[in-house]
Amino acid sequence: METKDLIGLVLIPIAMLGGTLFLTIWPRFRLPAFFFMAAAFVLSEKLDINFLSRQWYRGTTRGIEVSFVDILAFSVLASSMIAPRPGEKRVFWPASLGFMLLYLGYQCFSVAISEPKLFGIFEISKTVRAIIAFLAGAFIVRSERELRVLVLGLGCAVCLEGALALKHKLVLHVDRATGTLDHANSLSMYLCMMGPIFVATLNSSFPRFLRYFATVCIGFATVGVVLTVSRAGIPIFAVVMLGATVVCMTWKITLKKVAGTVVIVLGVCALLAVSWRSLADRFGDSNMKDELDENQFENRGQYLGLAKAILQDRFFGVGLNNWSYHVSKTYGERTGSPYEDYDDIPASVLYSAEIYDWAAKYAPPAHNLTLLTVGELGIPGLIIFALLWVRWFSIGAPFLWRRRPDPMYRMGTGIFFATCGIFLQSLTEWVYRQTPILLTFHLLLGTLAGLYYVRKRERRMAREDAYDAEEAWDSAGEPEPAPAEGRA
Repeated sequence: METKDLIGLVLIPIAMLGGTLFLTIWPRFRLPAFFFMAAAFVLSEKLDINFLSRQWYRGTTRGIEVSFVDILAFSVLASSMIAPRPGEKRVFWPASLGFMLLYLGYQCFSVAISEPKLFGIFEISKTVRAIIAFLAGAFIVRSERELRVLVLGLGCAVCLEGALALKHKLVLHVDRATGTLDHANSLSMYLCMMGPIFVATLNSSFPRFLRYFATVCIGFATVGVVLTVSRAGIPIFAVVMLGATVVCMTWKITLKKVAGTVVIVLGVCALLAVSWRSLADRFGDSNMKDELDENQFENRGQYLGLAKAILQDRFFGVGLNNWSYHVSKTYGERTGSPYEDYDDIPASVLYSAEIYDWAAKYAPPAHNLTLLTVGELGIPGLIIFALLWVRWFSIGAPFLWRRRPDPMYRMGTGIFFATCGIFLQSLTEWVYRQTPILLTFHLLLGTLAGLYYVRKRERRMAREDAYDAEEAWDSAGEPEPAPAEGRA
């Protein structure tokens, strides 16, 4: 273990304890910490300590990562539980937490029965981080005030990504913009997740400055996703943005709406015209038949064939985060696309920079979250993961039917379509598991769980108030009993 890792092992627990005490004693700083946490999740991979790092591994996680955003998330969560706001419960059970813990438990089972175990432990550590982010969002969001802070934090992150995408295209002349996420498809998924949040903000009763800010964020997100030239991301972004707009907007036609629509259409047309050559080349690279051909190399069809080969041998899969290891070692060759074997890496160069040049010799994760999950966790793992997604959608669905501009309802709608965006692009990508996306997504899910809890509490209180009013009416309307005969 390197010196920086030893220092981190000492300083990180101290920072978590110190942050918790600080936010407990001075709760007014809890919202600023929440803001920086939401804004900085997108930078979590750039500012972390990677314990037991295996940077040469082509799995979805390459070490036990800990970043300053984890310290913020833990401190916000712990202080919210120790010193809740007046009138708030100290602890409650957020919706979907049970399924998340079930999935975490199955991940532990998968690691226990699989070899190697180290890569699976890496992924478990990330799942724990995601649950902490989920709980932090669930325990702190109780009112419009917290939602404003969340929108501001996420908006700053989206503006950063959009500005970097423009820099990559105009200054660095990169074919596909990546932002801070290292790959264009990762940036595309992130923006597909973020876009509906700002559509909901724009169509809510938030203060005017925040709605103007949301408009700017939508512009940066649109520019960013087009500059990624993602074949799946661009149409998915259009679908979720349109869906969120249709559900959130009012149907009253005004001059302001007409002018805004014209400006949006002209802006999108101009953006597409500028990027048309890149888009045409990208979409013309392959067709659906080639993409699903199982005899091709590293296309979706090959991943389908690999998943079939794995399930023929292993009902419970090859183990969490072990796809790259076992495909490189066994299943790639068996399906006609051999890779190098990780076990053949000489110990003398195991931690050498030379290993980075060998990355293409080892299998990448399946570019389909379903195939990756079933290949690593087997049929039972896929079922549990599917139930988790169903639960997430069921939490957000009730917010679709209450067409109220109240941010406590509108943001639920935005998060529902954000979930749709990340789900749809996961059909062609694995980067749901990438740290910035996973943590931000779980923060949104925690916020959704908090809104769901507030909604249920309001409905319960309304029923209790109605019952009390009915009892009071009945008591006031009852005639006094007549005196008994013969009583003085």
